Amino acid sequence: MAKKVNIEDLWKLIQVLRGENGCPWDRRQTLDSFKKYVIEETKEVIEAIDAKKPEQIKEELGDLLWDVLFLAKIAEDEGLFKLEDVVKTVYEKMVRRHPHVFGNVKVRNTEEVRELWKRIKKQERSLK
Repeated sequence: MAKKVNIEDLWKLIQVLRGENGCPWDRRQTLDSFKKYVIEETKEVIEAIDAKKPEQIKEELGDLLWDVLFLAKIAEDEGLFKLEDVVKTVYEKMVRRHPHVFGNVKVRNTEEVRELWKRIKKQERSLK
C-alpha cells in the first residue's frame, strides 16, 4: 500500500528541493522567473476541465498546487511572508466574504450572493 501523502509532505519536499543540498534549478527560481509556470499550469487546468477528464484535472490541479506552494516558499526564502500568512489571509478573506454562511446576513439566491461578494470586495479595496 502506498504511503499516505498530505500537503505538509508536499511542503517538506519543496523545502528539500529549495534547500542547500537541493536542486540547483529549483533553488535558482524567483517569483519573477516562476510566473510563466503558473500561467502555463493554470491554462492546463482549464483545458483539463474543458475536456471533462477527471484524471487530467486531478493531475493539473496538483501541478497548480505545486506552483502555489513553490511560490510561497520562494517568498519565504526572500523574507517576504510565510505560507502560514498566505493560508491565514485567504481563510480570513473567505470567511469575511461569506457573511451569509458565517454571519447573520440573509440571501435568497446565488445572484444575491454574487452581489454581496462584489460589495464586500469593493469595500475591501477601498480600505487598502
